[in-house]
Amino acid sequence: MDWYELLNSKVTELGRRQVEVDTGMSKTTLSQVLNNKYPGSLANIEQKVLAAYANLSVTCPVLGEIPVKRCLNEQGKPFSHSNPQRVRLYRACQTCPHRSKQ
Repeated sequence: MDWYELLNSKVTELGRRQVEVDTGMSKTTLSQVLNNKYPGSLANIEQKVLAAYANLSVTCPVLGEIPVKRCLNEQGKPFSHSNPQRVRLYRACQTCPHRSKQ
């Protein structure tokens, strides 16, 4: 099953609002994607759908085996000098192959 089929099945199963919450997509973005009218790159959308629903995991050099969704969340957190784990994550994420292109 590809990511678009997965997205459609989750919309049918859970409803649009829950899919928006799970993936972090706005109402407008989800609507455009479902209607094949999204003007941007679908790579980011694919990543969000797979992270939310595909139960994929990655090996983080700092945290070990973690779900892709957590990996993306950790990448989005701000750097903090006062938190040793955030410092290690920041350094590791700079060259990590799982780093988001955003």
